[in-house]
Amino acid sequence: MGVVIAIIAVVVVVCFFASLFIRRHGESDRPQAGWRRTDEAFHDPSTNRVMRVWLDDAGERHYVPESNQRAR
Repeated sequence: MGVVIAIIAVVVVVCFFASLFIRRHGESDRPQAGWRRTDEAFHDPSTNRVMRVWLDDAGERHYVPESNQRAR
């Protein structure tokens, strides 16, 4: 039983640290060609960044850190 708990604990710790380096759904480093900037921005409390919402031609939302916004 103790081995199972130890394995679960290791998996949880590994997943936690991996999540710090994996981009979230819809998040991009910078806007892509064809994306339209919106007026919507928000403070992401988990990363302490201001994120800007951009829309692509299909209407999908993308989130770009405010400091990385360079429209192409």
